[in-house]
Amino acid sequence: MNRRRFLGIGASVLGAGALAAVAVPSAARLLAEGRPGRLLSSDLDLPEAFRSPLPVPAVLQPVRSDGTADYFEITQQVAKLEIVPGVRTEAWTYGGTFPGPTLVTRSGRVAVVKHRNELPVPSVTHLHGGHTPADSDGYPVDLLMPVGSSADAAQGMPGMQGMPGMQGMPGMRHAAGRTAVGERSYTYPGKQRAATLWYHDHRMGFTGPAVWRGLAGFHLVQDDEDGALPLPRGARDLPLMLADRSFAADGSFKYPATDPALGEPGVTAAYANGVLGDVILVNGAPWPRLDVDRLRYRLRLLNASNARLYRLELDPQPAGGGALVQIGSDGGLLAAPVAHDGIEIAPAERFDVVVDFSRYEPGTQVRLVNRFGSGRTAEVMRFDVSSKQVTDDATVPDKLAAVEALDASAAVTTRDFTFRRSRGDGWTINGAPYRPGDSIATPALGTVERWRFSSDLHHPVHVHLDHFQVIGRNGADPGPYDAGWKDTVDLRPAEAVEVLVRFTDYAGAYMLHCHNLEHEDMAMMADFTVQ
Repeated sequence: MNRRRFLGIGASVLGAGALAAVAVPSAARLLAEGRPGRLLSSDLDLPEAFRSPLPVPAVLQPVRSDGTADYFEITQQVAKLEIVPGVRTEAWTYGGTFPGPTLVTRSGRVAVVKHRNELPVPSVTHLHGGHTPADSDGYPVDLLMPVGSSADAAQGMPGMQGMPGMQGMPGMRHAAGRTAVGERSYTYPGKQRAATLWYHDHRMGFTGPAVWRGLAGFHLVQDDEDGALPLPRGARDLPLMLADRSFAADGSFKYPATDPALGEPGVTAAYANGVLGDVILVNGAPWPRLDVDRLRYRLRLLNASNARLYRLELDPQPAGGGALVQIGSDGGLLAAPVAHDGIEIAPAERFDVVVDFSRYEPGTQVRLVNRFGSGRTAEVMRFDVSSKQVTDDATVPDKLAAVEALDASAAVTTRDFTFRRSRGDGWTINGAPYRPGDSIATPALGTVERWRFSSDLHHPVHVHLDHFQVIGRNGADPGPYDAGWKDTVDLRPAEAVEVLVRFTDYAGAYMLHCHNLEHEDMAMMADFTVQ
């Protein structure tokens, strides 16, 4: 929906009770369970679960390497893919696949990734979780125009002048200054520890439909600390991208855009609080299955959905519980493992977990389920446990990594950021919609700051440049899923979360925003400038 239509939606966002969520405790408790958005039903007959084998995205090889850097090339292109068995779906892809190819890079080595845009629309690529110079961060108006277009076309592109905050703003001049045509190289210096990152489109106003159509992929950083641990390796180290989608009768991706041609941004009024699909994809396959040996597996869980939250559990649970042993978060390894019966994962969050399938009898069919879903969306995938006799060479040590704890007393300032829906301006941070080029914070390099996020409804908050540490929720201790270095934190309705963040290495303009992609596209973003 566009800005004018947003103003009139009233209580239709989540029904009549949604606007009272902060004032009415019972409504807040209901929403706190994790159900933002509205379900978009497919027009296609949905496939039977657990028939498709789990695909694993191919690892992209560098086109060349030198003493300090590895160089990669990715073409953004339209491709026809068989996502639902027997049906062809037109997707926007990195390299012709969904998910895109996985990049595997090394801490301490520079990675240079050249993107070529052969899509029918401009793009912006953001390495989510990357510790990255500002000019390679994927600022939302740093456009890569399609091959054959011109830089001047960015100014007159349909939708740009009508987008929230764009009229007459410095951001339009900024966009022209960093617009590239055809190809752009992003430089990632590798000054960060091993972690499960991902890359996705970040174009202002159109992140939701672009990611929905396929523009997402894994980027895994490796280092010596992670490599020295006896964790599962090779085929037992699995990246799992969870993404819900809906399909039209002809097999195309179904999305409730106000303008189906995507000349103007936004979704129809009923979906302003997020779009939920009725097909759960894992690595681009609907409800897949995987044969596993009675061994430990490392599962790199990524929620790449636009708005859906998941509570992931194994069914049946193994005797004694604690089936999902968390070893890592957004920013890499935890100091020590944490056992969970279930994990709540918001859009853009990552959890590295180890599952020991030797705790199950041979032949057991173990479902990964979503307790926040219902019907078909309560199923995710299935693991079929082999009866082969095997010896496990992996384990989870009691100590994983040296994780520095930031000192709250070292914070030089405290800043408050409120994420709310405003009747006058749509989705806002600190009462204002996004205006590119306007910074709401100016932290200094080398300093630690305390940032406090508060919410009305449900908002997963993402901070660019540096990972942070959660130090409290609602004046109490951090939650059970807040451990380690984070770049995205889930805020439930009427909740406040405090984090510590230290700004390092790179000055320039960066962003914080809600990672509910429909909220993000409707201006729930803000700039901060590191000086």
